Amino acid sequence: MSVSRVVELEGHIIDSGMMEAAFSIVMDHGGSFDVEEFDIGRQKDQESYAKMLVTAEDEETLQRIVHDLHQRGANPADPNDAQLEEAPEDQVVPHGFYSTTNHPTQIRYDGEWVEVEDIEMDCAVIVEADESADNDAGVRAYTKVLNAIEEGDRIVTGDAGIRVQPPERPRGQEGAFGFMQGGISSERPSESTIEQIAEAIEETKREDGNVLVVAGPALIHSGAREDLARLVENGYVDGLSIGNGFAVHDIERDLYGTSLGVNTETLDHARHGHKHHIYAISEIIREGGIEEAVESGKLESGVMYQCVENDVPYVIAGSIRDDGPLPDTITDAVEAQNAIREQARDADMVLMLSTLLHSVAVGNCLPSTTRVVCVDINPATVTQLLDRGSAQAVGMVTDIGTFVPILAENLLEEGAVELDD
Repeated sequence: MSVSRVVELEGHIIDSGMMEAAFSIVMDHGGSFDVEEFDIGRQKDQESYAKMLVTAEDEETLQRIVHDLHQRGANPADPNDAQLEEAPEDQVVPHGFYSTTNHPTQIRYDGEWVEVEDIEMDCAVIVEADESADNDAGVRAYTKVLNAIEEGDRIVTGDAGIRVQPPERPRGQEGAFGFMQGGISSERPSESTIEQIAEAIEETKREDGNVLVVAGPALIHSGAREDLARLVENGYVDGLSIGNGFAVHDIERDLYGTSLGVNTETLDHARHGHKHHIYAISEIIREGGIEEAVESGKLESGVMYQCVENDVPYVIAGSIRDDGPLPDTITDAVEAQNAIREQARDADMVLMLSTLLHSVAVGNCLPSTTRVVCVDINPATVTQLLDRGSAQAVGMVTDIGTFVPILAENLLEEGAVELDD
């Protein structure tokens, strides 16, 4: 005997492709559907609504269909309250726990919809009593990663009483990122695209938004160091997320004029230049850290220097292959994740500049409402970021040594947005 469930889709479901995706999900799982109600928005700014009866041969197949529909924003009609179950041990989730997407999410508790705080992908949703919460249910719902789960945490399980809202793209409403909605390409006019990215950054800053830069050492090697430093100095960067290598080669450039032993202006290989990055680490260790090196006058230029001088917070996350590392590098992986996560939650716009590993790491911590630009000479970097769930990211395929100087020129030229001190 077949089983059925009614689901609803609301919003710009046609322009965003939600309707087509819902049909495909049902058919791909071998189910069938019947659109019982369909109200189409007649104007560009009007939303649409659809009620769809989904049918499958058995309950297991129906649950798979409903689960996948739910991830795309199709929510069950007449929902029940979310199911809660206590964590049996520290760092252990109940069977059937709900694993979050990075989209805005609500859970239903005592008949009320409660917004889930700090949303990011691959987390559990914790519900706890909180009389000061801004809802009639008197509870707070928020995410926790696996290693933060504590015995007794009340965790949402199953798919009932959960509402997900993927980003929409209304027809004719391009927004700051409308210029790059065509996906990933190396064939767009670079300068005009960079100009539009600069406009998006200016818009973010005018709205008192937070711009986070995620950068790899190729930015230093390519000679874009001074331009990024200028952006930090002039207030266009509110946070920096990097690895040990970026900081080391930025400092090496200040102390020895090289990056990986190569002069980034003349491209000459310095004599014994292969040792420069080790010397650079040693000098910072001798000073006690990057901030101490700036205060003592040892470090006088570069991105890290400007971060210290302008109180721009940075997170240096370590890896197994790091030389040194620098005293400021966080070598504990869980501690580094938590620091990155805290940075990501403050960001309104993120520039991911020529780094695959850090782009994916930070991308996994971002809600889908955060605007992301990923720039890399290798299109596979942007593709992998999208495949890992950061569907809101837009990509530009170009040399980072070209991108950053042109971006800085656009932002710092006369007439650019004036930032408050």
